[in-house]
Amino acid sequence: MNYRQASLRDYQAPLHSGRRRGARRALRWLLPATFAVAAIAVFLLSSLDANALRVQEVPLELPASSIPQTVEIEQEGADGLVTSHTPAAGPAATAASRGEWKTLTIREGDSLARIFSEQGLKASELHKILKSGSIAKKLTRIYPGQTLKLRLSDDTGLEELVYEIDAMNSVQIRRQDDGYDAQLVVKVPERRSRHATATIESSLFGAAQKAGLPESIAAELASLFGWDIDFALDIRRGDQFTVVYEELYLDGDRIGTGDILAAEFVNRGKSYQAIRYADASGHVDYYTPEGRSMRKSFLRTPVAFSRISSRFSLGRKHPILNRIRAHKGVDYAAPRGTPVKSTGAGRIVWRGRKGGYGKAIVIQHGSKYSTLYGHLSRYRRGLKVGSRVQQGQVIGYVGSTGLATGPHLHYEFRVNGVHRNPLTVRLPAAAPLPARFRDDFRQVSQSSLALLRLAKTNAVALRD
Repeated sequence: MNYRQASLRDYQAPLHSGRRRGARRALRWLLPATFAVAAIAVFLLSSLDANALRVQEVPLELPASSIPQTVEIEQEGADGLVTSHTPAAGPAATAASRGEWKTLTIREGDSLARIFSEQGLKASELHKILKSGSIAKKLTRIYPGQTLKLRLSDDTGLEELVYEIDAMNSVQIRRQDDGYDAQLVVKVPERRSRHATATIESSLFGAAQKAGLPESIAAELASLFGWDIDFALDIRRGDQFTVVYEELYLDGDRIGTGDILAAEFVNRGKSYQAIRYADASGHVDYYTPEGRSMRKSFLRTPVAFSRISSRFSLGRKHPILNRIRAHKGVDYAAPRGTPVKSTGAGRIVWRGRKGGYGKAIVIQHGSKYSTLYGHLSRYRRGLKVGSRVQQGQVIGYVGSTGLATGPHLHYEFRVNGVHRNPLTVRLPAAAPLPARFRDDFRQVSQSSLALLRLAKTNAVALRD
């Protein structure tokens, strides 16, 4: 054997035997490994199926509480109380923390205590509210048709209350740490100027209605010029008036009328003009363009829009006594119960029956003037001798007591105890505009007169 063969044998023999031994060892490890891999595969497959099943069980919809909702609910309870509420949008927990609003329409026979009881609120809460101040006490005067809003919380009960007195005024009650806080909320309406011009054919109110003028403005117009014009005696067909006034709007809706800004009344060819002016101190009144007060110390007539049935006369034949007897006053025929107003501010010095005057009232106006009102059916409640009355205040009501053939008011005007004709006596004027306001008033007056001229120009253009 040569060296090469010997080398091959020495190297090949061990190699062949080692391969056999490695194969046997590999075979011993391969079988367990195969089983292990198979087990792992089975585990993975089963795990994947389980996860797949769990994924299918997860809901695809969002929870209902996270979906914003706005629901309008209106229902009527057994007592006729209509309730409606709109839940706030957002999660239920957020809505509960803010509370839920309920709107109640107050019906006949409702009281605050009854409403609180029906809403599940404790009487002690109502007691705390009413003790929170004078504003809260307005809640004790609720009326059918008004609105009450409650914000209720599941945790704390009543959080807020809003009582709508009218379109512009409401009471707001809010929960505080130590009780409740009450506030009066006043909405400021929008003011829009309007104007009307009319010619009188039969009456002031007839002309006003034809011109589309609100009745309240027509009454204020008569009151404004009532110191200079007797609307029961002086009105003639062909008289004219022009008025610039305000209308009030809230949230775009008309809610009423405001003030007369400027007005002109032409009576028997004579023009009377009035300008509204508010001075720096807050005092509001009406003045002529020259700054003289429209207000006089006395009104011309104590009864609105009545017919004069008998004038001032020193030689009138009395309808009941049937003999000549001076009639030292003016009789105003009016329906029984018509309000009678004091023509001036003063103090009552007589209240009771007074001979032929029947039930009468005598008012002293300072040391110089006095007025008498006779044939009354009854007196204004609360008035007695010594009571002070204001100009235009109702003091009694038309009747036919005493020597009277029918319901009417007998009115007398005396100066230093002497009877004067109420229809022609020169009435003392009120105090003029203070000098410190005259420059400012002059500017307001010029603007107001320009509005009157524009209103009359528009009326002429429409008529033509």
